[in-house]
Amino acid sequence: MEAIARREIRALEDLYDRYSALVFSVAFRVLRDNQLAQDVAQEVFLRVWRQPTSYDPARGRFVSWLMSVTRNRALDELRKVTRRLRSEDQDDDPVSGLATADRLDDPALGAELAEQRVAVRAAMTRLPPEQRRVIELAYFGGLTQIEIAERTGDPLGTVKTRIRLGMRKLRESLAEFVADGRHPAAQLVEGEAEA
Repeated sequence: MEAIARREIRALEDLYDRYSALVFSVAFRVLRDNQLAQDVAQEVFLRVWRQPTSYDPARGRFVSWLMSVTRNRALDELRKVTRRLRSEDQDDDPVSGLATADRLDDPALGAELAEQRVAVRAAMTRLPPEQRRVIELAYFGGLTQIEIAERTGDPLGTVKTRIRLGMRKLRESLAEFVADGRHPAAQLVEGEAEA
């Protein structure tokens, strides 16, 4: 990030090579649309280039910050699409109008993402049902903690606690991947838990 702040384009290229698949997979998981996820990924790296000082190493790890930026940008895009669909009155359930194909053009990336999904889903099944539900609503459904509390009828503090505890358990379940950095999904879980 310091090199990017000095406007060294090679640093951005290295960062993109290292994290683009992870950024795309997070955006795709929220949006369920290949093109929208690609657009969000591009916007995330454009933000990194334009505002390199927005990352503060004293506040946490870079991957945590990057995943937070990606998730927030994807949620913004999802809300924008949802509002547009509502205003066009095309569907009673705007989110269902988004593409649901879970295919990717790159077979190697598709295989890597499939492996990630298997590991994360297995870890999710080991969570208590209440924690699993709020994490699914937050990270896969794109709902805010307030929206989750409204939907479930649980107090906001309970929702926050369940998400925090669930993310901690996911990080522990995926610890072997986090330790050697070989599994981007585990980095996502670690990053979101710390964010």
